Amino acid sequence: MSNNLHPSVREFKAFLQKNPKLVKEVRKNGQSLQTYYEKWALLGEDDPFWDQFKERTDGKQSARTKQGKAEWMDKLIQMSEKVDMDKVQSQVQNLNETISTVQGLLSQFQPSENESQQQPTNNQDPSSNQNLFSIFKD
Repeated sequence: MSNNLHPSVREFKAFLQKNPKLVKEVRKNGQSLQTYYEKWALLGEDDPFWDQFKERTDGKQSARTKQGKAEWMDKLIQMSEKVDMDKVQSQVQNLNETISTVQGLLSQFQPSENESQQQPTNNQDPSSNQNLFSIFKD
């Protein structure tokens, strides 16, 4: 079936296979491939527009990624140094007390096991129903 496709469509399919980020973008935004095919046909494969969808494996990109991760770790360490553990402990204790209070409230509104097993029954003896209907007898 792919042999019946126009050569430019086959080239575009190969372009999509080389750039999986473009396919993800199309699926995420719900746009049609037609739009991107037209851009590809007009701009060409080497246009800077496609750089956002290309996978980078060169040293520059990996160095930037490593630098970004190092900066992120530095920021995380700085933030953790500023944390007051006594305040964190106090907040955790307050949260624990709140959860206990909510659980207590919920248990008040839930039927106990004994109550849920008992079926609501009429406490009258069946023979007492005869007395009720005896007024209709002559």
